[in-house]
Amino acid sequence: MGVNLRGLVEPKILKVEELQARAVAFDGNNVLYQFLSSIRGADGQPLRDREGRITSHLSGLLYRNSNLLEKGVRVAYVFDGEPHVFKREELESRMKARAKARVLYEKAVEEGDAEKARLYGQRAVVATGDLVAQAKRLLSCLGIPWVQAPGEGEAQAAYMAKKGDVWAAASQDYDSLLFGAPRHIRNLSITGRRKLPRKKLYINVEPELIELERLKQSLGLTQSQLVDVGILVGTDYNPKGVKGIGPKTALKLIK
Repeated sequence: MGVNLRGLVEPKILKVEELQARAVAFDGNNVLYQFLSSIRGADGQPLRDREGRITSHLSGLLYRNSNLLEKGVRVAYVFDGEPHVFKREELESRMKARAKARVLYEKAVEEGDAEKARLYGQRAVVATGDLVAQAKRLLSCLGIPWVQAPGEGEAQAAYMAKKGDVWAAASQDYDSLLFGAPRHIRNLSITGRRKLPRKKLYINVEPELIELERLKQSLGLTQSQLVDVGILVGTDYNPKGVKGIGPKTALKLIK
């Protein structure tokens, strides 16, 4: 889920070409979920090989990274390690939601409802240990470095960015900003024309760059205050946050 900072951040639209010769650390688990949920057939089924093994994540990694490498982006991936005990509630909630979606998906398949099958199939995605291991093996074969984080992958990516090992951390969530990443990039793994869920509309998704110092200056916050905003809104470690408080209200209270 991640922390919700929408309405507070003012991202800069970024061209992939601007990342030439720059290293970017992707949240590996976040990327795998994107590919496993989006690369599917009309019936909601993921891509599979002739032996029935899921390959959506491998297809996504191969083609997306080929595109980024061709444009000179130095790609790296960071994978989650052991989750913190404070994240248990959020993980249990996700498991229940996926189990429910799985039941609805199977029902939709039985009824021949392709639209609902695709919708619930996306929600039922689970990045198992085997799928993660396959992704790591493919990255190694492609010569792309990956890091096994001891804990939260986004925290590790943020640490690497703070040290200067990479230029930015990349994820759809905003968590790396709370962990102190000086630069955060969204939409880099899903750039291009995308269909809106449950609508017959397509939008053009472009990479977004959020610079931490500029964000803090525009909001008038210190790093610890930005973290406090996240706590009020809700994070993976306190998913419910404080009832009735969104990003803008949290900002007013902290300032």
